[in-house]
Amino acid sequence: MNKSILLALGAIVVAGVAYVALAPGQSADTADAAPPAEGAPMVEVALPGSLSSTAQMGETAFNAVCADCHGVNAAGKMGFGPPLIHKIYEPSHHGDMAFQIAVQNGVRSHHWSFGNMPPQEGLTQSDVMAITAYVRELQRENGIE
Repeated sequence: MNKSILLALGAIVVAGVAYVALAPGQSADTADAAPPAEGAPMVEVALPGSLSSTAQMGETAFNAVCADCHGVNAAGKMGFGPPLIHKIYEPSHHGDMAFQIAVQNGVRSHHWSFGNMPPQEGLTQSDVMAITAYVRELQRENGIE
């Protein structure tokens, strides 16, 4: 092999090792960070300057029913439930109807290892629509669309 091919292969190997060592979304400073403590938020959430009136109602319902597992501002809660401010829950993957179905029927664990989510009692379809509006506004503020 000639020298330029060897240099190109070497560069590819170095780039591959760097990619694996610093997975997307990590920096050298966070690559060695310890996981969050039990009950701690799993992600940092930027809050919008204001919420629509529907999202405000959703925030109230979310705090009353969902935050015990999904954390304050849907940041997740280590050991309890996943963050909803996460690319997995973007509208193109988990549409708004997925929230209705999850509340009504529960959800089998499939993206995270928190166990199954049971159906949630006491929420109307309107409540879930408002919660969904709240989560979607938080997601948009955090670049998830």
